[in-house]
Amino acid sequence: MAKIAFIGLGVMGYPMAGHVARAGHHVCVYNRTSAKAERWAQEYAGTTAETPAAAAHDADFVFTCVGNDADLLSVTTGDSGALAGMKSGSLLIDHTTASADAARTLDALAKAKGVGFLDAPVSGGQAGAEGGVLSIMVGGADADYSRASPVLEAYARSQRLLGPVGSGQLAKMVNQIAIAGLVQGLAEAVHFVQQAGLDGEAVFDVIQHGAAGSWQMINRHQSMLKGEYDFGFAVDWMRKDLQIALNEARNNGARLPVTALVDQFYADIQAADGGRLDTSSLLKRLEKGG
Repeated sequence: MAKIAFIGLGVMGYPMAGHVARAGHHVCVYNRTSAKAERWAQEYAGTTAETPAAAAHDADFVFTCVGNDADLLSVTTGDSGALAGMKSGSLLIDHTTASADAARTLDALAKAKGVGFLDAPVSGGQAGAEGGVLSIMVGGADADYSRASPVLEAYARSQRLLGPVGSGQLAKMVNQIAIAGLVQGLAEAVHFVQQAGLDGEAVFDVIQHGAAGSWQMINRHQSMLKGEYDFGFAVDWMRKDLQIALNEARNNGARLPVTALVDQFYADIQAADGGRLDTSSLLKRLEKGG
């Protein structure tokens, strides 16, 4: 069993680190809010550290799962960052949804320390993290991925190496681009159902098994019909992810008109104090004449 550090115990990191501990690995955690780290350690019989560097000391694998590029660099660089505590030959695996540039920057810093690096953003949301059934998109070297893959199995339904460092983050952008259009389409479908006076439960029970079916339809149509949005992947997080994708598109020449439009729809939700609502809250905007 490996000695592992897990840095970042948000709605995703907390259960992911738990799955690693339950798989039998020795896990030390760091979280900016120390009380959450202490609670995790009690629940999973792990240990805590006061800094990322201390958590990473002598670890074979160091996992990070934080909010954005700035958070990621904060917990990995500097005297108290994870890289400062990592030993030569260890491996840093980042699950943050961040930019491909941040991944490449970390890779260069890791190499200078004799440390391997994988960018490995995930998809599946809080439910996927809690159930241990996430999809993991990985960028990095074959040898590093081969070492990490057995540990990733603790919370992966699927995982795949997609290319060099940065490829995982680029693939996550693809994921979010696809979701943005799907959720807007579903919101319009639910709105149409309501305006037409149809039995929404009956309609979606039928069509979710056909060509229109998607994860979003299966998992979100019921809550949307009820107007419930106080759960799930927050609008604030989705806008952060879409901005990363749109910035990358400006660099590589990709045209993302639907993504840009849906991003502005989410901006409307934020402006109405809905930043913490689930992404399916796009329906609220349509109901208000948006």
